[in-house]
Amino acid sequence: MGRRPLGRRFGWLWASYAVSAYGSGLGFGALPLLAVLVVHASPAEVSALSAVGPAVGALIAVPLAPWVEYRPKRPVMIAMDLTRFAVMATIPVAYALGLLGFVQLLVVSAVVAAAKIAFGAASGAYLKSLVPPDDLLVANARLESTNWSSIAVGPPLGGAAIGLFGPVTTVVADALSYLLSALGITAIRGGEEAPRPTGKATVRAGGPLDGWRHIMGHPGLRALYLNNMLVAGLIMATEPLLAVLLLRQLGFPPWQYALAFAAPCVGGLIGSRLARRVVARHGRHRVFRTVGTLRAVWLIGLAFVRPGTVGLVTVMAVELAIIVNMSLYTPVLATYRLDHTPDHLIARTLTAWSIGQQAAIAVCTALGGLLADATSPRTALTAAGLLILATPLLLPRRDHTSQRRPEPSPNHP
Repeated sequence: MGRRPLGRRFGWLWASYAVSAYGSGLGFGALPLLAVLVVHASPAEVSALSAVGPAVGALIAVPLAPWVEYRPKRPVMIAMDLTRFAVMATIPVAYALGLLGFVQLLVVSAVVAAAKIAFGAASGAYLKSLVPPDDLLVANARLESTNWSSIAVGPPLGGAAIGLFGPVTTVVADALSYLLSALGITAIRGGEEAPRPTGKATVRAGGPLDGWRHIMGHPGLRALYLNNMLVAGLIMATEPLLAVLLLRQLGFPPWQYALAFAAPCVGGLIGSRLARRVVARHGRHRVFRTVGTLRAVWLIGLAFVRPGTVGLVTVMAVELAIIVNMSLYTPVLATYRLDHTPDHLIARTLTAWSIGQQAAIAVCTALGGLLADATSPRTALTAAGLLILATPLLLPRRDHTSQRRPEPSPNHP
C-alpha cells in the first residue's frame, strides 16, 4: 500500500509546516517559563501572559483577515513566518543584555498569536488551491499527524534542552524554525493568483465580519463551529486544573506529569492515519456525529484520577482516547470547512474560526480557574467533564452537503 502522492509543491508546504510545528513543540510553554524563572513574574502576571496575550493577538487578527483574503497567500505566509522569527528573536537578545521584561513577553505573545492566525488563514486558502479537491482530506490528515507528533516529541526534548543549555534555548529553536519555514515556502514554485471579489463579495467596512456571517449562515458550519468552540474550550480548560491536581495535590513528579501528556499524543498519528478510511467507509456526516461524540465522553474520567501508577495510567488512557478521536475528527472538519467556503471568503472564515476557538478557550479556562479556587480542582474537572457531555447536541443532525462528492477510496491513507 503506497503513500498517495500530492506533488512536490505540497511536499515543500508540508516540510515547512513540520519544521515550524516541531519548533513550536520544542518551545511549548517557553514564555510562561521565562516569566517565572527570569522575569520573576507574579502568578497573576503569568496567567495574564497565557490569556491576555493571545486575546490581544486575536483582536489584531480581525482587521488582518480582509488584507490576507485578497492577496497571494504564499507571500503572506512568508511574511507571517518572518514576523514571528523577528519578534521571537528579540527575547534571546534582551536576555543576553539583561533587559528582558514582562511587557516584552506580553507583546511577543500577542504578535505571535496574531501572526499564527493570519498564517493559518493564508495556508488554508493556499492548500485548497494547491491540492485537488479529492485529496484535501489526505493533505489535512498529514498535517494533523505532523502536529500531534511534534507535541509528543517537542516538549520533552525542549525541557531537556532548557536544563542543559539555559532558559532561552527553546525560544531560539522556535524562532529559527519560523525562518526555515519561510525559506521552505519560498522554495514552492508556480504562479498564484489572489481571489478577486465578484458580485457582492467586496472588501467593505464590515469585511472582517464576513467570515462569521458565512459560518452562521451555513447550517452545517454553524453547528460545527459552536460545537468546536465548546469542546476545545472545555478540554483546554482542564490543563491547568490537572496540573494543580497532579503536581500539587497528588504529588506526581514532574517527569510523570510530562509523560502523561506526551505519550498519548501518539494517538494523534493513529487517528489522522485512519481519517480517510473511516470517511470512505462511513461517510463524513457519520464521522461528525459519531467521532464528534466520542471525543467528548472521555473527559469526565479525569475527575477520578488517584495517586500512584493507577492515576498515571488513568490520565494517559483518557488523554489517548480524546486525542485519537480529535485527530480523526479534525482533518475531516478542516476539509468540510474548505469544501463549503467560497474561495473569496476562506481567509476570513478561517480567521473567524480561530478567533472563536481561542476566545472560548480563554473564557472556559478563566471560569474553570474561578470554580477551582472556590471549590477544588477536582470539582472543576468534574464540571467540565459533565458540561462537555452536552456538546454532541450541537453537532449537525443531518447532512448539509449540497453537492456530495464520491467518497474517497479506502485504498489510500
